[in-house]
Amino acid sequence: MAAVEPITLEQFEDAQQTISDVAVRTPLLKSDWLSEYIDSPVFFKCENLQRTGSFKLRGAYNIISKLSPEHRARGVVAASAGNHAQGVAYAAKELGISATIFMPVGASLPKYQATLDFGAEVILTGQIVDETMKAAREFTERSGAVLIPPFDDRDVVIGQGTVGLEILQDLPDVDNILVCLGGGGLAAGVATVAKLMAEKRGKKINIIAIQAEAAAAYPVSLAAGKPVAIKMSPTIADGIAVGKPGQIPFDLISQFVDEVVTVTEDEMAKAMVIVMEKSKLVVEAGGAVGVAAILANKVKLSGTTAVILSGGNIDPLLLQRVIRHGLAASDRYTNIAVMLPDRPGQLVLTAQAVADAGANVVEVLHTRHGDGLQISEVELELSIETRGKSHRDEVFESLKAAGLSPRMTED
Repeated sequence: MAAVEPITLEQFEDAQQTISDVAVRTPLLKSDWLSEYIDSPVFFKCENLQRTGSFKLRGAYNIISKLSPEHRARGVVAASAGNHAQGVAYAAKELGISATIFMPVGASLPKYQATLDFGAEVILTGQIVDETMKAAREFTERSGAVLIPPFDDRDVVIGQGTVGLEILQDLPDVDNILVCLGGGGLAAGVATVAKLMAEKRGKKINIIAIQAEAAAAYPVSLAAGKPVAIKMSPTIADGIAVGKPGQIPFDLISQFVDEVVTVTEDEMAKAMVIVMEKSKLVVEAGGAVGVAAILANKVKLSGTTAVILSGGNIDPLLLQRVIRHGLAASDRYTNIAVMLPDRPGQLVLTAQAVADAGANVVEVLHTRHGDGLQISEVELELSIETRGKSHRDEVFESLKAAGLSPRMTED
């Protein structure tokens, strides 16, 4: 493992003072419902309420504020699908520095527009972030602009670590901190400052980092003892979808993070819906992984826990799909197909069976042309709101009791 220049508690405190010019001190809110679920206190560190909608502003401002006048005059450049882009754009605007941001062609419109609104020049190029980063590096070589890395930089790590410092200041008795893990900047910073503070106070603090299962480079890398590139699968957690850890974060995480766990797409979607419903907070998938790990019983916790909700930047269209998927994962949105004879009254019979079970039909698709249908048959595809698995089963049994032949279908 490569040696990392030691980071001190004072450097985190200095960074906190530096970023106070632009970053808000986000609230630490107790979650009563999640506290009841694990029978111990749980608090949310709400970085989804940060300016620019995520923690990324902290690291971006900390590194850009340290640039020399000569480097500032050259401007800054970054490559990002969203959160880092907005953080760099906003930080540069506040410091009076020009910013050029490269974003993938498929970047969401809200993130693209927000980056523009912060005053940056935005260039859409590449289908994936790796291709976008290559274009940003080439631009740096041509123009002399300063490339601002998203996570693999010491000043960025220190800036992100101020999230952990605020938790420790506001909740001195915290026993566990759950933090999302992508490239590793936030997790490395939070883990480092937490362990430094724990040593100072003579108190153990457990740091658990959570990755999306579809983009989990850290378990493989930690097992290999070095950053390893993986082939990622599609994931709704675009904010933490990084194929290879940064060297600096990797070294710090290897030293200071106690456990790394992964969560599935369904678990993240379910967590996003529950946080929205019960805590009235909009959190993107990467920001909900800590809650997902708790609800999926993938972490063992005792004492007081802080969960970092790292960001809330999510495309409304994606949010719509996630809500539906999350409800389905919680057995609260069910799709049922019913084969019927093509004669009057069958739709009424089906609707009555659903109503008898106290369920609500959201959508109906009526077709005479599906695979396997006879000339005298039709198929109804019902999208139904249910209260959970037992209620879903009641609806299914009510349809059968009415003499129908229902079958579950995929969302």
